Parts: sequence; C-alpha cells; structure tokens
Amino acid sequence: MWRLRFDKSVCHPTKSKRSLQDFGIADGAARRGGNGLGERSLTHPDGAAAHEYARRVIDLATFDARVRESFADLRIEGEQIERIGPLVCVVGGAGGGFVGYRDLAGAEGSDLDALIARCVALYASRGERFEWKLYGHDRPSDLAERLEAAGFVAEARETVEIALAPAIARAPEPPEGVALRWVSERVDLDRIARFEEAVWGSDRGWLPDMLEGELTADPESLAIAVAESGEEIVCAGWVRFARGTGFASLWGGSTLPAWRRRGIYRANVAYRASLALSRGSRYLRVDASDQSRPILERLGFVPITTTTPYIWSPPA
Repeated sequence: MWRLRFDKSVCHPTKSKRSLQDFGIADGAARRGGNGLGERSLTHPDGAAAHEYARRVIDLATFDARVRESFADLRIEGEQIERIGPLVCVVGGAGGGFVGYRDLAGAEGSDLDALIARCVALYASRGERFEWKLYGHDRPSDLAERLEAAGFVAEARETVEIALAPAIARAPEPPEGVALRWVSERVDLDRIARFEEAVWGSDRGWLPDMLEGELTADPESLAIAVAESGEEIVCAGWVRFARGTGFASLWGGSTLPAWRRRGIYRANVAYRASLALSRGSRYLRVDASDQSRPILERLGFVPITTTTPYIWSPPA
C-alpha cells in the first residue's frame, strides 16, 4: 500500500478490538499535554534510563502536531494533495491513495459521516484504492465503526513505538555471511520488490516506482538499507526523514522466514538508526506488528498509541 507502512518483520492480518490499555498504554497518555518533544532535557540517557526517559518526554499532543501531517511536505511526481476540511488526501500515488490528518476538528455524528463520504467520493471518482490511517487515540470513539459503515476494511492493528535515536544507534552486528549496505539504483529497488513478494506472497510491483519517486523528489528524504547473503536480499528496510520534526521513521523491515531469529532485523534497525542520528534526528518512530514489537521494545522503543489502516477499494 502507500508509503505510510512501517517496520514489520512479520504480519498477522487479523482484526483486533483491543484498547490502548491492552498495549500497556495508559489512557491518560493519549491526552496529556507537554512542552515539546525532548525539551525537558538536554542530554539523552542510555539503556533502561532511555526507555523511561522516552515514556516521560514523548506526549501524543506534540506527536500529533509534529508528525501526523509531515507526509504532505514531500511532492512526488504524479501525486497530488487534496484537502477536504481537516483531511489531507494524497491521490495518484504508486501504491494507492492515503488520507491523514492531525485531528478531525471535532467532527462527529452526521457531520463526520458527511466528511467520510466526501473523501470516498474523491477517490471513487478516480477509481483509486486508498488508506485511512486511524490512530488509537483518535476521536470520536466510534470513528472505526463509521469507517466500516462507509465500506472500509480494517487491516492488522499495529503499535506506534517511539525511541530516542542515540539509544538505538550503534554499530550493527549482522551474523557471519550477511552484509548491510545502502541502495538507490533501480535494479536494487526491483530486487527489493521481488524480495517483498517472496515474504508476503502478494504483488509489490508498485514498490520500486514509489521508492524511486521519493528519491527523485528529494534524495535526502529517504535511505534504503538491505541485508544480503551473497546475491540474495534477506532483509530490507528504509528510513524516512521529516524535516523540522526531529523524527525519522523506520519502514519495511521484512526478513525472509529462513533468516529470522539471527539478529538481522535488529542489525538493520541499528544501521538505519545510526544514519538518522548522524543526520540530526532525535527520535525514531515505528508502527510495529505484534511480532516486531517485543524486539523493538527490548532495544529501547516504547509504545505511545496504536494505528490501524482502514482500506477503501473501488467496486469491482
């Protein structure tokens, strides 16, 4: 799907109705204010102290303000941005459309239904599939039900994980015979697509165009890392940089089943985190699957909310 798809070492496409508390996230954490991400300290601790520090300094109000609409800043050839009230709608993307927002400006009830209907009409007029990214702390509380009533289908729920970049960045330690490197040539992007198809068993023909489009629009906004054994890609992930936010986000992260549990995913995370730190990013963000979440939290990531992609597809 579109470019807001984060690190997933594996995926369980089952729908869940779990609450924030089920993910170890206190309900109040979704609403407390703050004076800015990281502004409460001039230094970054390491290890367990970093884990606790991240819990204290990262609040959702600031996260929403800095991060949730940052995707609209990158202009990719063929894509357009349409605004419908508080919604930021990307149309014409290689992987389909995408809808994001900071909040819904208090829309609820029939007003919210009308907003959703206007959004669907935009994509329906283009015959374009799109994703509405729903966060666990979004209001109103019946938003998911209203999306489903409008024809959206929920994909696997994920946990939004945040970490301090200095706590995650380190020299990667892939197993013997596996090497990490940065790639940007089309031949490697095509190889990544074939690798992703082998992992997921579904078409990824749109992926090289999406990645190449981003690199062409702004080469500094994206860096792509592969782990290889000889000529075979065994793990691939990328890191995106949202200027002015202090955040870098980790995407991809798939690993071939036969190569899991060898530390390759952790090495790829460290590799990308080191680049993010060298470019001045203070924070890392991942939308984690249930299987990658424990790995990330052992490294120092902390959960702050959940996210669920809701997909609308044109009638067949």
